Amino acid sequence: MIIYGKRVVEYIIQKHPEIVKEILIAKKLNKNELKKLRNFKINFIDNKLAQKISRNGNHQGFFAKIEFSPQKWDIQGDKILVLDNITDMGNLGAITRSAYALGIDLLIITGIKELKWERLIRTSAGAAIDMKIINFHNILELINILKTKGYFLLGADLGGVCKPSQKEKIALVMGNEGEGLNKKVKEKLNEILTIEMKREFDSLNVSVAAGILIDRIVNEC
Repeated sequence: MIIYGKRVVEYIIQKHPEIVKEILIAKKLNKNELKKLRNFKINFIDNKLAQKISRNGNHQGFFAKIEFSPQKWDIQGDKILVLDNITDMGNLGAITRSAYALGIDLLIITGIKELKWERLIRTSAGAAIDMKIINFHNILELINILKTKGYFLLGADLGGVCKPSQKEKIALVMGNEGEGLNKKVKEKLNEILTIEMKREFDSLNVSVAAGILIDRIVNEC
């Protein structure tokens, strides 16, 4: 697969040089940039090809051909984040980045038949390579599995508590951007977490809300 964007390419070559097969460059590099790439095979391409590869995305002149195969993970870990039917790749990437940085042990994505890994790696600034991620087909079946494994199930919605009453073996469920949590899912949860607004406003972007709530369940401060 080909990943583009300066920041994500730099992340990959720094943390996972072993998966890089080739670097494609569509700009003039300075000495420091060339130095960072000295151990990799480099090919310079014109902007027309760069725009074609990135489908007119903001490539910033940097591309990496990588060999990446998602691993299969078991459902385990003290802190699990479940995303139900969140389809916007920008939100998925931002949440993946926050989940990895803040210490979530496992990210489970439901409601998507097949993850677009190239886009998820790019929009998460590379965090999707390191984050343990499972793509699970049915949210209700997943909820039942989590219950049998002894997880305390939290959901993000209105009318709940500010802090979770349990801090260990937690699964936080975030609903989609428009409708929030599925009613059948809410009925199976142990507790609802709420972000109280200080000013009159409907809601926060789901990726922003996820970052706030992840911090609440992970950190003691």
